[in-house]
Amino acid sequence: MRPIRLLLAALLLATLASAQQPPQAPKRKKLLAIGQTKGFQHDSTSDGLATLWKIGKETGLWDTYIRTDTQLITKKKLGANAKNLDYFDAIFFYTSGELDLDDEQKQALLEFVRTEGKGFMAAHSGVDTLYTWPEYGELVGGYFDLHPWNQIKAKIINEDPKHPATAHFPPDFFLFDEIYQLKNYSRDRVRVLMRLDADSVDLTNKNVRRTDRDFAVSWVRNYGRGRVFVSTLGHRSEIWELPQVQKMWLEATKWVMNLPK
Repeated sequence: MRPIRLLLAALLLATLASAQQPPQAPKRKKLLAIGQTKGFQHDSTSDGLATLWKIGKETGLWDTYIRTDTQLITKKKLGANAKNLDYFDAIFFYTSGELDLDDEQKQALLEFVRTEGKGFMAAHSGVDTLYTWPEYGELVGGYFDLHPWNQIKAKIINEDPKHPATAHFPPDFFLFDEIYQLKNYSRDRVRVLMRLDADSVDLTNKNVRRTDRDFAVSWVRNYGRGRVFVSTLGHRSEIWELPQVQKMWLEATKWVMNLPK
């Protein structure tokens, strides 16, 4: 009986020791933030990338890998300690123009979201990107089609206060920023979170092309198994400094990464 008692005592001590161990912090997620620009050069691209890096560090929820190239958007094995898409949980684009993506990279990006259930986010000119690749327009939900009023004190309507990315915004508010008009965009494909108040702008402007008065500024969508968040706000550097905008990006990143609320 003595060996059995010794075994039971050892098991009890091991159980007590494990119960006293502090719980391990959850593993940080990994965000790949791309700032490659092949079109209009936004000064605020640095602000956008830095904001996502800062929020991840301050919350301890994710680490951000900032790149101005698209090398890591691939499933190929890369040398010299380079990561590929297998390493990341979400991608953030503050980009413009036709990016350096070959066919393998394009397919890898789509499968990253659609099949693997990872996240994708785009800020401002992220929808002014990859016009010659229609599948990208499908992923993000629309393309840039001018900014009829340039930079204005825009009245924004919070359409969806139930979504975590917009729950903290009031029903309507003002931001001084550049508001986009979209093409190849439809509410059949996206869930609009915030829009421009069409009654607050001049719809007779010669550059207004939408006849439905629908100027979305933030939206989400499911893309296969993955999640997509887009906000066309952020032309001005000051926008990225606003606490409510930083909160939006915090909650949006948590949402696309399937992190707890």
